[in-house]
Amino acid sequence: MCLVLHPRWILVPRTAPLLECETRRTGIYDNVQFYHQKFDEMGLTPDDLRELGDLPKFPLTKKTDLRDNYPFGLFAVPLNEIIRIHASSGTTGKPIVVGYTRHDIEDVWTEVMARSCVSSGMHQGDVVQNAYGYGLFTGGLGFHYGAERIGCTVVPISAGNTERQLMIMEDFGTTVLVCTPSYSVYLGEKMEQMGLRGNMKIRMGVFGAEPWSENMRQKIEEKLGIEAMDVYGLIEITGPGVSIDCLEKNGLHIWSDHFYPEIVDKETKEPVAEGEQGDLVFTTMTKEGIPMCRYDTKDLATLNYEKCACGRWHPRHSKIVARSDDMLKIRGVIVFPSEIESVLLKIPGVGEYYEIIVDRDILDNLRVRIELTPEAFSDEVKDLENFKNRIEKELFTILQVQCDVELVPPGTIVRSEGKAKRVIDLRKEI
Repeated sequence: MCLVLHPRWILVPRTAPLLECETRRTGIYDNVQFYHQKFDEMGLTPDDLRELGDLPKFPLTKKTDLRDNYPFGLFAVPLNEIIRIHASSGTTGKPIVVGYTRHDIEDVWTEVMARSCVSSGMHQGDVVQNAYGYGLFTGGLGFHYGAERIGCTVVPISAGNTERQLMIMEDFGTTVLVCTPSYSVYLGEKMEQMGLRGNMKIRMGVFGAEPWSENMRQKIEEKLGIEAMDVYGLIEITGPGVSIDCLEKNGLHIWSDHFYPEIVDKETKEPVAEGEQGDLVFTTMTKEGIPMCRYDTKDLATLNYEKCACGRWHPRHSKIVARSDDMLKIRGVIVFPSEIESVLLKIPGVGEYYEIIVDRDILDNLRVRIELTPEAFSDEVKDLENFKNRIEKELFTILQVQCDVELVPPGTIVRSEGKAKRVIDLRKEI
């Protein structure tokens, strides 16, 4: 007997009695040469997936696999059945390209985004200012259709033009902001400078597309006077809406009837015990256009299968603040940018803007440029040298590697209207 995970579009055998012709039409073994070859090399067929415990037998899919099969090599249906194409925002090399059938858009992506909007606290009557980018990037359209489905009024303003964003926010009575966390900080900063905070009706925001720490959440909530919710997604799986905070803010609920999660060791890629940290892996259960078998996101997380206090049974993953791909090796020590952010944002007088700069003389050098808050820069921190030394000591305590701190005035570091660039690794240019 075959396993039915609700995976009408994935690995199940062509003869699966409950799946019939739909699986024969879109199964990845029959319709994606890359997977057919991979499975054959490993001596596997879809008949080898009979229970959940069999899934780790199958190969992981990596980001490079999508690039190597650019543009349409991993599509499981003919191009005339694809009604939309999105692509990654990467600036080097070929982008990641994904295709969606009508089913993928209407029955999967819009559905999980609608669930996500409700889970985060949005409701009919909310005015949602969508400051994610529209276009090939998935953020804008993902939120657009999900919020519309639950009856919100969507303002599709996209990213950028910050003063206009704030004018619209005030005049339209925006109650929900969706954008990157770094851009929300910039909006809050400009709001304060323009004296607009008391004029706004905004009560919550849903932020994603870049890692951000719990300390950053606290800063955003203080700066904007809102509830800040985390959303997670990636273009390879569907876009935003793979998982999201509920009002408990105790892990992001994964819509596991569509995206089956695993955690694997970041080095060995073997499954780890429940509660252990590793790379988050997803197998899509319901997608037609470009199904993914065990896609390794490289995002570090843990899984929790206990019932949430909100009443939902969907499994939760921990807040993702680091990617195994993003780790920096400094003099043999592994450093994650998220660790630096977590330390900095706990220190009064340190602003939300920082840059991590890595270069090499004989040894690797780690430097962090940190903006002071306006209050700290004006009068709170009398002895900047001692303050700098204090930050360096606190960073060393956590990182166990020497870090040189440079304190700069407010407004020094370039603001981002999209994803923030926090790390500048000059070693790659040597």
